[in-house]
Amino acid sequence: MPEIVDTHAHIYHPDETRYPKIVDPLRPPEGTGDIDHLLRDMQAAGVTRAVLIQTGTAYKWNNGLLAETARAHANWAVGVCTLDPAAAESVDELERLVAGYSVRGLRMEPARTAPDADHARFDHPGARRLWAAALRLGIVVCAHIQRPYVPQLAALLAAYPDVPVVLDHAAYPRASEGVESETVVQVAGLARYPNLHLKLSFAVTGSDERYPFRDTHSILLRLIEAFGPGRCMWGSDFPCELWLRGKATYQSHLSVYTTELGLSASEQASILKHTPLRLWFPGG
Repeated sequence: MPEIVDTHAHIYHPDETRYPKIVDPLRPPEGTGDIDHLLRDMQAAGVTRAVLIQTGTAYKWNNGLLAETARAHANWAVGVCTLDPAAAESVDELERLVAGYSVRGLRMEPARTAPDADHARFDHPGARRLWAAALRLGIVVCAHIQRPYVPQLAALLAAYPDVPVVLDHAAYPRASEGVESETVVQVAGLARYPNLHLKLSFAVTGSDERYPFRDTHSILLRLIEAFGPGRCMWGSDFPCELWLRGKATYQSHLSVYTTELGLSASEQASILKHTPLRLWFPGG
């Protein structure tokens, strides 16, 4: 397997003057989380390409670090920005980021479309404007939702069947809820939408055990069966020191898929290489 693609890496920068963080940001441990750290982890694990995900818990809508880093490393990385779906200027900003930087995707989350809105929504007019822009620009939408928003995601998948979509963290199934949980059943049901792909990045975060996190294996295999390896991909949750809460390293998270799940060589090749290359690096 000459290439492995990491489809979920958050990056940080220690210079908070150049790249200001939000009030009360979630920070990784000191000395971790920057692009040099990511490169070291990738090289040690044999990973050759990465998808950089805007870090909303540190930078919110300010995609400056994400965009500049993706452009500086465009030979092996692409970026996924996050924009305010309620802001009128977000479509113009998306066009700017796609045209001038190595930005290949847009991450969407439920949002309150007005200060006095009772509930956050995933499907609303602002979101649809951005999905329409993603279709026109030929980029990927990453849906960052949990189970209550699955019906709204389904409506958008039906409305925009030509937009490639990735369900981040497979909507966060938890091992404690079992392989027949509402989350797993509803996510598996979304396999009827051929434009949807799954990011299998919950092996550690959804587990109540230590490595090799066997309590999430049945859920992983159930979802791989539902979608097929050709619509599944792996993401590291870098920096693992923060997002995996010390339960796994970059290498051990990857080894769940290369060793512990019992996937065939062809299944591994699809999940770790062919599917993410097709979606995120279509130019080769």
